[in-house]
Amino acid sequence: MTAEIAVIISALSLAFAVYQGTVNMRRTSRKDTKEDSLQIATVMVKLEDIDQGVKSIRMDIKDVKSDIRENRERIIKAEESIKQAHRRIDEINKEAKQ
Repeated sequence: MTAEIAVIISALSLAFAVYQGTVNMRRTSRKDTKEDSLQIATVMVKLEDIDQGVKSIRMDIKDVKSDIRENRERIIKAEESIKQAHRRIDEINKEAKQ
């Protein structure tokens, strides 16, 4: 009879241990899932911030390219005007020497 009680107690202990192990595995799994979700969300937010930064840089680069284009056109016009001014000055000098 004592052996039967010992076997019953052992079986109950084993069943309880299996139950506790299963419950702990589920809890750990849920906790890991939550942590993974938080990490993924954090990475997504950081990637979105990087994406916004890249878009901002692209806009700035477009603005700089536009400014360079405008400056190039102004420089070309100024150089043409300077050439014409030098021609006129040369003509005035030739007339003055005669």
